[in-house]
Amino acid sequence: MSTASHPPVTIYTTPTCPDCRMLKDWLNREGITFEERDLTDAAISEEAKRRTGVRVAPITLVGEQVFYGTFASQKPGLTVALGLANAV
Repeated sequence: MSTASHPPVTIYTTPTCPDCRMLKDWLNREGITFEERDLTDAAISEEAKRRTGVRVAPITLVGEQVFYGTFASQKPGLTVALGLANAV
């Protein structure tokens, strides 16, 4: 897995979301472990809304930092939050 330590990563996704797939593929390539939560489950959707204020996919939590929107819009912030300076 990743040689750099990073805060816990939780991602809220849906099975049909292309940006969710890109996010998961990128995290896997970078060796970042994450917990995936399925927004199609009503309880998970409510949890995401309570924790982040949004219900869009994908939502990425890195520790207490929240990123949402397209994968392309999340990637620069995630790169910094995860200490992946060379991964942009």
